[in-house]
Amino acid sequence: MSAVRALQALVDDDPEAARRAVSGDTSLLGSALAQHLDRQLDGQRSGSVYDAPAAFEAFIRGGGNVQLYDATRAALAAAYDAEQPAAVLDVGCGDGTALVPALRAARHHPDRVDVVEPSEPLLEAALSELRAWRVHPWPTTVQEFLTRLDEDDDAPAGWGVVQSTFALHTLPHAERTEVLRALLPRTGRLAVVEFDVPQVPVGSPEHLEFLARTYEQGLAEYDDDRELVAQGFLMPVLTGQLRPGAVRATFEQPAQAWAEQVRSAGFADVEVTALDDYWSSPAFLLTARGGAPLWRGPATPWSPTPRTAPPTP
Repeated sequence: MSAVRALQALVDDDPEAARRAVSGDTSLLGSALAQHLDRQLDGQRSGSVYDAPAAFEAFIRGGGNVQLYDATRAALAAAYDAEQPAAVLDVGCGDGTALVPALRAARHHPDRVDVVEPSEPLLEAALSELRAWRVHPWPTTVQEFLTRLDEDDDAPAGWGVVQSTFALHTLPHAERTEVLRALLPRTGRLAVVEFDVPQVPVGSPEHLEFLARTYEQGLAEYDDDRELVAQGFLMPVLTGQLRPGAVRATFEQPAQAWAEQVRSAGFADVEVTALDDYWSSPAFLLTARGGAPLWRGPATPWSPTPRTAPPTP
């Protein structure tokens, strides 16, 4: 398969050979990869895939993400109803695609919502939908957020629910463990939604065949937005995890490895529940008990009328 040969060439740090491998390839992945490599070889390099979020927003609102996010919202709403947190922290909230509908769907609503998101356009989109809650935005990375907590007089002692949906996998493994350890004493209940990615050596034939098969399937789920999604998000994510020196966007792992990492950070009662059979890998919900009280609070009915305007980030 030419796409697999191209991916192997990227592992070997030979983008010219990768481009030749998919020359004339009419498959969805081959065509998308050829276009992406043309731009890369012409010097059209970019930073994070979240810097200009139009492609990411189109990605999460189409294809299998529709069913995936429906399942995610339902799981988070159930967590709010079960834990009744006075405050919720969302690490990597993006544009609120998971958080906002979950808050609206739950019977219990927290009095305070903290959102951490380094992408200014995504955070602004989330804040525009969160005006019915007392929201505290943190326009920064989770690492910087954790260093600033003790300096912020308005920061709570902790949160009844600390959640992260498809965001923690962007952290390198060692950094992720340190973030989890720092969150532990401030977390009542942890809720993480991620992908159960097969445990295969990065760059191995099995890994490259898996990537070629799943990305072809993922691209097939988009029509009008396919080129935007491919060039603005999927191809940078795909090549970034293979090519030496490329900007890597994902550091994924199997569900069992996630559970072990959360336990090693000090969390207890770790449970993993299947969530959705997504095209790249099955999605799951991981819940765990942190080192802080749950800080349950009274239910606050949701209203489309803002109680207070969110602070300007």
